[in-house]
Formats: sequence, structure tokens, C-alpha cells
Amino acid sequence: MLKELAYRVQQIKPSATADMSSRADKLAASGRDIINLAMGEPDFNTPSHIQQAAIAAMQAGQTRYTATDGTLALKDAIIQKFARDNQLTFERSEIIVSCGAKHSLYNLFAAILNPGDEVIIAAPYWVSYPDMAKLMGANPVIIHADHKQQFKMTPVQLRSAITPATRLLVLNSPSNPTGVAYTAAEWQALGAVLMEHPDIIVVTDDIYEHNLWRTEPFSNILMVCPALRDRCVVVNGVSKTYAMTGWRIGYTAGPHTIIGAMKKIQSQSTSCPCSISQAAATAALNGDQACVAEMTAAYQVRHDYLVGELQKLPGVSVQPGDGTFYVFPHIEPWLKLRADINDDVALSEYVLNEVGVAVIPGSAFGAPGYIRISYAANMDKIVTAVERLQLAIVKLSQ
Repeated sequence: MLKELAYRVQQIKPSATADMSSRADKLAASGRDIINLAMGEPDFNTPSHIQQAAIAAMQAGQTRYTATDGTLALKDAIIQKFARDNQLTFERSEIIVSCGAKHSLYNLFAAILNPGDEVIIAAPYWVSYPDMAKLMGANPVIIHADHKQQFKMTPVQLRSAITPATRLLVLNSPSNPTGVAYTAAEWQALGAVLMEHPDIIVVTDDIYEHNLWRTEPFSNILMVCPALRDRCVVVNGVSKTYAMTGWRIGYTAGPHTIIGAMKKIQSQSTSCPCSISQAAATAALNGDQACVAEMTAAYQVRHDYLVGELQKLPGVSVQPGDGTFYVFPHIEPWLKLRADINDDVALSEYVLNEVGVAVIPGSAFGAPGYIRISYAANMDKIVTAVERLQLAIVKLSQ
């Protein structure tokens, strides 16, 4: 008889985004009219030329195991992508393909973290970063950066969070859940702090790289601070950029020793990514990129509408985003309207049950008093969701 589960399972919680989205889907299946703005998943279909590449791969018999770290064709496409988009140069031994960017991050954490290590993470953060650290026995060290500082950590905050136990700094720009991106000048300032601490590894999660519309071009800390090259790891994938969430392809570039350790872990877990998905990802990276601009333009239209409408609601503070497909309004005044709804978790439950709109409480991202709204949905749904949120506030005020 099983006495207890492993301690590492008891240290973490299920993904809040997946949990809320699943509950919304179950309510919809039961007949409720639900608008699901919880999941960060593009509503576009995977572009046809990418689909056709997958079909061609199947017909050519590419349905077997591949190399653990990915096919040579895909690794070369990733190398070309980094050179083209980021002016970064990598060799094949410095690239690994995994089953999504989340898998890439998990493998990285497993490869470099030991019990007692500290991982610096800025809040609001993507929900999985702290729990991944805990799974490895490491300790998340959270830097809080609210809307008053544009959700960005400062060099002063970073310096004060570093201790002799600091092993890893996690960066995500543009950010899930805020949509805010760091500037090159901000990277330079953070990089100056890191140069004082040569033992800290840096991972930059660039999964929303191309979902960006600000005037300043995309940059990550490695592009701005090349001196970090021997301890900086770049994680990316095709899920968000090419509407390929279900294809499960992510990739990592970094020092060959770290990549080699990730490969060793992957060889004993998932063996290799899906061969057909790798062929599709190769076509995505090598093919016409017009589809990326079209989807990003649609996200910007939705962003502008949603931010504008949220700003009209009483008691809401909204920091416009630079990209992604999320907005992260501060709704703390709403929590004072009724005694039984006194935190963002209760508010999210109320909005789901009362008006049929699924959002994620900010507490899941380390930022109580906020909610995350995804606009990776068609405009009709977003317009209706705003009307329902307006109704929810009226009901709360009664």
C-alpha cells in the first residue's frame, strides 16, 4: 500500500492557467455560455505551409525516433533563426530541441540546480518558474515589481536579491503575464550587475519574441550583453509565434556543457521530440514569416481595444503591454466592494460563475490584486467578455 507521495510533489501546485481553463471547458461542456480568456493559446490555426510540411514528412516515412537533441535540419534552422533574428551565433552542440519551451526550461533547471540553490525570479512571473525550481530542491527568490514600476525589476532590486547561494536568474521578455518588455538600456543595466557575479547562470525565456509591437526592436540580455555568452541560456519555441501549441516543440541555445547535460536528462525521460513536429517546426523557421506579422498585428488590435475598455472601468489600473497576448489589470479596488470577495482568487471565481468569463487570478503569478486576461481569442469574444466584466462590477457594487 502506498504510504505517501514523493516530497517534491508535495512542494508544488498544479498550473493555475491549465486548471482554470479546464474548469471553464467543463462548464462550457455542461451547457454554460463561457468565454475562456484564461489560456495563453493562439486562436489561429497553424499556417498551411507548416501543416503541409508535416504531411510530407509522414508520407516520406519520417515517423521514427530522431536524435535525442533534435534533427540536424531543425537544429540548423534554429541556428539560422538566431543569426537572422538575434545576431547570435551558435553551433549544433549548443542547441537542443525539446517537447515545448516548458520542457526546455524543466530540463535546464534539472541540469543546473541542486538542493539549496537560489533562483531569482521577478514577479509577476509565469506560473511554472517557482514550482520548477522547487521540484529541483532549489529556493525561489522573488523580486516584486508592480505596475508602478512597469512590472520590471530594477538593478538595485537584483543586486539586493543576490546571495552566495544564487545559482540562476530567470528572465522573460515580453512577459507572461504582463506583456511588458525590457529595453536594451534596461538589459545593459541589469547586465552590469551580473558582471559582478560571474557564477550566476542567466536564462532568457523568449517565447513571445515575435509577439511584439513596440517601436524598439526585440532584444534579450545576451544580445545586449555578449560578455554573458558563457553563462547565458536562451529558451524559445514555435508554439506562440506560429500557433503551434499542440505540436510541442521548444528549443534551447547555450554553452555546450549545459546543453550536453540537458541532452543527458532528455535521453532518460522523453527520448526525443516528435519527428513530425520537428519537420513542421523546420518549415516554420525556414519558411515565409508573413504569417507571424499578420497574427501579431491582430493581437495588437485586440490589445488596444481591451486596454482602452478596461481603462473605462472604475477602480482599474492598466499598464499597456509591449506584446504577447495578455493584459494584467490591477483590480484591488474591486476587492473592497463585497465582504465575501476579498482577494483576486475569489474575484476570478465570481467572474467565472456569475458572468461566464474565465480569467486567472494574479496570485498565481505572484501578484495578488491583479487578474490576467488573455486576448488570444477572436474580437467578438473579447467584446462580449468586456460587456460581461462591466456587468460583474455593477453586480459587485449592488
